[in-house]
Amino acid sequence: MPAAPRLVATVTLVAVAGAAGVVGASWVAQTLRDPTCEFRAAGQEETMTPEQSANASTMALIAVQRGLAPRAATIAIATSIQESKLRNIAYGDADSLGLFQQRPSQGWGSEDEVLNAVYATNAFYDALLEIEGWEEGVITQVAQSVQRSAYPDAYADHEWQGRVMASVLTGQTTGGLGCSLDESSRSGDATALAAELQAFDVAANANGGSVTVEAGSDSAAWAVAGWAVSHAQAREISSVQLQGQAWHRDEDPMTWLPSDSAPTGSTTVIVAVNP
Repeated sequence: MPAAPRLVATVTLVAVAGAAGVVGASWVAQTLRDPTCEFRAAGQEETMTPEQSANASTMALIAVQRGLAPRAATIAIATSIQESKLRNIAYGDADSLGLFQQRPSQGWGSEDEVLNAVYATNAFYDALLEIEGWEEGVITQVAQSVQRSAYPDAYADHEWQGRVMASVLTGQTTGGLGCSLDESSRSGDATALAAELQAFDVAANANGGSVTVEAGSDSAAWAVAGWAVSHAQAREISSVQLQGQAWHRDEDPMTWLPSDSAPTGSTTVIVAVNP
């Protein structure tokens, strides 16, 4: 993966012991729902599970770190919705596997590799960049050129979903992602979280109960923020702060709220840690 660009915005992830208390009537109402994430951009709204959202955010963060246009993330997300419903599944037609239903027998990599979301996404982008005119081409046709699917027209069904989600997750639309999640049930691990982000060529450092990530631009900072919010349930993340705004898992989690404590150009994620 190419080196990340010079970073200009700061992302801070802070870990604390224990789950935050339930705050606000809106949060009480949200607890009655299944865990869900909502993406809002261009007057459109898309609803996904945390698993689907986390996989989409991985695609978007990799696109940003590789310096690719948001359109690349749109194509990847729309393709994966069609191929696997944005789930990293260990089955498929013939030997197809993973987010993009890539086939080891067709040179996409080993079974373990195509089931690794980071590897599979980079493999998809590598193939995408070989398609002449992918930046301006019809998304359905570009996706088909990469995938060579038996259902080439099906990608068009998910183009707008891909556009909305990519706009939010690549920072073109800010504050457009909210996730209503289950209450925290276990401790988180700030050190492991930092290491996971480092796998994206993100400069993430754990310091006691906190992780600070330096993002390469406003869009990169929001891509990290989207990754953090969408991974909050799996990684026990409690809040994200960026550019004067904050997402709180236990307080109006479908909305970003003003935050005086959020430094300009920064993201703060609070994670429960082992006692």
